[in-house]
Amino acid sequence: MTEKPLLQINNLETFYGPIMAIRGVSLEVHKGRVVTVLGANGAGKTTLLKTISGIMDPEKGEILFDGQPIQGLEPHKVVRAGIVHVPEGREVFPLLTVAENLSLGAYTRTDAAEIARDRDLVFSYFPILAERRAQEAGTLSGGQQQMLAIGRGLMLRPKIMLLDEPSLGLSPILTQEIFAILKRLNRDEGVTMMVVEQNAAVALDLADDGYVMELGRIVMSGTADKLAASDDIKSFYLGHSNEGARGERRWKRKKTWR
Repeated sequence: MTEKPLLQINNLETFYGPIMAIRGVSLEVHKGRVVTVLGANGAGKTTLLKTISGIMDPEKGEILFDGQPIQGLEPHKVVRAGIVHVPEGREVFPLLTVAENLSLGAYTRTDAAEIARDRDLVFSYFPILAERRAQEAGTLSGGQQQMLAIGRGLMLRPKIMLLDEPSLGLSPILTQEIFAILKRLNRDEGVTMMVVEQNAAVALDLADDGYVMELGRIVMSGTADKLAASDDIKSFYLGHSNEGARGERRWKRKKTWR
């Protein structure tokens, strides 16, 4: 691609105390595209999103958003720049209604008519939220809370959405439903997304491009089709390879793929 990335990360390093959790990570997300970051628990995926959104400060490296450096900015300034982080575990406001949660998603905006339009748009993608708009969010099912968390993020009209494990704790049917809606949001509304996932099958079906993290490093990258066709991705994540455990051992030995 020749156009400037919407989000560009260069040689990022982030620490938890003395432990380096992100080790020289570089990646790009282009406007209108979906990028997935795959990896097992402890790979550094959530830390990467927290660093982008300002929850954690990097020790080294650069985060460029729309051409401007944002590393080290306070989270509310990152949000105002147009970056929405939908965290792992949904984290809705349980004692507030669905409608109130959505209104909080638009707290930086003052355009009442457009806010109402976007609320209707969210309801069109997630009809169950329209039915339950007066219900307390804490009484929703896990899948409905995930829909609400995504809908609340959309209310900001973000330039990019960072989604952390949107399939976590959901049934396969609900996972497929939510990822189908994410695909429609990207295709029909042009929402740019960076999706962290352990469920490689649904993530690669959604994404245009992908990165694989291991122990805080990017160990493989390419188009989603390229990654899905990789024997190592098949054996380690998708379970399609005849090599079985040998494929997993080979994956663990490789630390410098690109």
